[in-house]
Amino acid sequence: MRVSNSISVLFAILFLTIFWGCRSAEEVIKPEVQKEEPETEVNTLQAIFEDSEVFSGNFTGFMLYDPEEDSVLYAQNESRYFTPASNTKLFTFYTGLKMLPDSLPGIQYFVKGDSLIFRGTGDPSFLHPDFGNPAIFRFLKDSDKDLFYTDEHFDDEVLGPGWSWSDFNSYYSAEKSPFPVFGNVMRVTVEEIEKLQIASDSSGLKVSPTFFRSKIENTVSEKNLPLIERDFFDNQFRYSPRSDTTTYTTDKPFHYTPELITEMLSDTLGKPVTYIAASFPEDHKIMYSVRADSVYKRMLQPSDNFIAEQLLLVTASQMGEPLNSRTAIEYMKENHLSEMPDEPQWVDGSGLSRYNMFTPRSIIWLLKQIDKEFSYDPELFELLPAGGVSGTIRNWYAAPDSAEPYVFAKTGTLSNNHCLSGFVITNSGKKLLFSFMNNHYVTSSSIVKNEMDYVLRHIHATY
Repeated sequence: MRVSNSISVLFAILFLTIFWGCRSAEEVIKPEVQKEEPETEVNTLQAIFEDSEVFSGNFTGFMLYDPEEDSVLYAQNESRYFTPASNTKLFTFYTGLKMLPDSLPGIQYFVKGDSLIFRGTGDPSFLHPDFGNPAIFRFLKDSDKDLFYTDEHFDDEVLGPGWSWSDFNSYYSAEKSPFPVFGNVMRVTVEEIEKLQIASDSSGLKVSPTFFRSKIENTVSEKNLPLIERDFFDNQFRYSPRSDTTTYTTDKPFHYTPELITEMLSDTLGKPVTYIAASFPEDHKIMYSVRADSVYKRMLQPSDNFIAEQLLLVTASQMGEPLNSRTAIEYMKENHLSEMPDEPQWVDGSGLSRYNMFTPRSIIWLLKQIDKEFSYDPELFELLPAGGVSGTIRNWYAAPDSAEPYVFAKTGTLSNNHCLSGFVITNSGKKLLFSFMNNHYVTSSSIVKNEMDYVLRHIHATY
């Protein structure tokens, strides 16, 4: 009987051991099953970035933000600093929105006896081929006063900090000046040169403004010189004809001097303009030029560096300060950007400088502020480049099936750096803000853009 009871007890213990052991195993497995979740948009976007050989080979930052929900949908390296290139123009754009009137101040002037003394405000539109600005031209031409030009209020360098000075002959590196004329470039069209024949004169050139026609000389050299170039502090241009050139148009920056400006104005207005050093009275007058939004559009869509730089000078003028980019930047940082999550390392208006450094989350913050300035989205979207339609992204980020554009964003490109920041409209009608920043890649920028296009298409289709 004792043996039988002992066996019964042993069987009972064995049964309980197996029962609780199985239950323990079930409890260990069960939480793992509970961790499995259905695939979400965030998980998929994270997987895209983690699996991307392109992004893993770059230094890539990204942030996607839903302004309606005030929530970050996905972020990677969002607090790290990147070289923004022309994403910097978004800061200049916001500066204009906060600081400048609907029409840009064009010139400041006062009359003293039989003299009209005037100075520039940095306004880039005077005789610019994309604006014209005929009102100020007509005002100066029709004046019965003797014209005097002064630039005593210009307190800046003609090239920005951190710019590549070797680019001074390139169209995208036009100099800053207090009174821009013709966009501070000479436009040259080589109309025709017969093949295998070197022209002996410059008769095959069309030059605008014609004032510069006399400042171009032919150069025959065995060296592979640029078609047209000048020395850094000179405005004599050398033209090296190409035997295989048929038609070629190029913009070449000229070097600012007040004497050059008065020469150009005298030639263009058909009347003498004299340079003087003169202080301005506080009660001077202001003449306005073109609508500011037309200038913003020209800055943002083709990414015009010259206009961006000049807008900071116009801002300083509007503040009643000497024309200096730093003045406008410091004021904006102290008064309108102080709540930005990461202090912007901001030094110029265009993004030509590699000293500029911003984080993706700071650019998202900036986009939020820009968005607040517009009560109607199309007003903003008409100014920004549109994917597959306009500006610097007219050949990229097109909507599928020829639908309406869904990406409205500013590009930023320097060698080994490409950024894109702006707005993406999803299939569900959501407006999301994004900042894509890629630095230090050694591949073609097209490879990076293709990967970005894949991400934006996913966002458009999924969110």
